[in-house]
Amino acid sequence: MMNIIYVQLIITSFLVALSCVLPGTLLVLRGTSLMSDAIGHAILLGIVAAFLLTKNMHSAWIFIGAVLIGIATAAGTELLISTKRLMHDAAVGLVFPLLFSIAIILINLYASSIHMDTDAALLGELAFTPFNKLIIQGVDYGPVAIWIMSGILLLNILCIIWWYPSLKITTFNADYAYSLGYRPHLIHYGLMTLTSITIVGAFDTAGAILVVAFMIIPPATAYLITHRLSHMLIQSCIIALITTITGCLFAHLCNVSIAGSIATTNGIFFFIVLTTSTIYKLYSKRMKQRPHV
Repeated sequence: MMNIIYVQLIITSFLVALSCVLPGTLLVLRGTSLMSDAIGHAILLGIVAAFLLTKNMHSAWIFIGAVLIGIATAAGTELLISTKRLMHDAAVGLVFPLLFSIAIILINLYASSIHMDTDAALLGELAFTPFNKLIIQGVDYGPVAIWIMSGILLLNILCIIWWYPSLKITTFNADYAYSLGYRPHLIHYGLMTLTSITIVGAFDTAGAILVVAFMIIPPATAYLITHRLSHMLIQSCIIALITTITGCLFAHLCNVSIAGSIATTNGIFFFIVLTTSTIYKLYSKRMKQRPHV
């Protein structure tokens, strides 16, 4: 029984990792990776607003409200940037604290009796996902998280394959893409919608810290060792899978937080690759400068 639980937990972690890495790779290349952190905090407003309207934490409107607020975060950021009076990081730093703070105020005013676990919001509940089953007419179909994250992963894969030429050209040269008839802003909002759906779907399972870690660190690590988008997408996924299994094993051996262990493993792996690639580049440069006999 315990072996099945561990397998389900690792499968869930894999699905979360791959789902986050795909849009995260494009965010890193576009220089908008902090949008994942911004959306991860701002969606709390959508969750709170939907709960206050429905009085039901399990309503589909919770998911819809969170996704809409995620898109609104991206739109608000773009609106501030379009004024040409703020840089991207400053715009992000203005929008998501505002939305997050409004959510906190609404919770204090109208939902103070609702128990909200801060640790669960930050670190998720990966260890408990195998116990939240999808049961239809008495039949157990396995953890709900596996079904949700499988659907999101499939959506991300299909959208990236379908939009790949558009995503590629708008990521590296938006002005040239516009001259060819592409619409960079529509592609941007499509990517932000995918990012919001992914973050909302993974938020309850993995928590804010691990979601942001998956969206930024594996793509940033792959960026150090490749110069092609297709290779970066594949290598990001491989790195995420390696760090996920390593983090899960470390958490099991040391009896510590799974999400924290995976995020830490991602960071360690990044610095190993950074150090190794730097040494290799310095060595290659020195060998090229060495006089030939």
